[in-house]
Amino acid sequence: MEFLSALWLPIVLAAVLVFVVSSLVHMVIGWHKADCRGLPNEEAVRSALRSGNLAPGLYMLPHAASPKACSTPEMKAKFEQGPVATITVLPSGLPPMGKLLGQWFIYTLFVGTLTAYVAWHTLGPGTDYLTVFRITGAVSFGIYGLSSMIDGIWKGQRWGSVFKYMFDGLLYALVTAGAFGWKWPGLAA
Repeated sequence: MEFLSALWLPIVLAAVLVFVVSSLVHMVIGWHKADCRGLPNEEAVRSALRSGNLAPGLYMLPHAASPKACSTPEMKAKFEQGPVATITVLPSGLPPMGKLLGQWFIYTLFVGTLTAYVAWHTLGPGTDYLTVFRITGAVSFGIYGLSSMIDGIWKGQRWGSVFKYMFDGLLYALVTAGAFGWKWPGLAA
């Protein structure tokens, strides 16, 4: 845990910078506005989902209870007939933005801490800025940038949206790497 006492400042600084950049990306630049589309029959779908009294969670349509069930003629017909969908149900009501932003900030601290752990055990005090930047940038991009590919592969997210989230991850990795390079222990100020 020695790395925490040595690297707490770049961890917190990176988290704050990522939080600010992500706020700019989502609230000012707005390049994610077209990532979600509305349904042409939204009210009918809302009514059908509401009638199911669904608990918050992830649902698959059509749903097969096992891989073996996917191979039955009835299930194959359902998949062919469509639609095939992954549905995320959230609790009713306005999204609790304070709670969600708090969780996002805690996540950025976690990414900074994991990045610090890898860098601390890879680099020594006094390592030059560019080397620190490269290692911490690669680690944080692996976390922020590559995780969105899972949604493209398994959840049908449009690849254009996936690549935008990967670009967001690159921005977050760059500010994280900059914070670590700037505040790395043993460098002359």
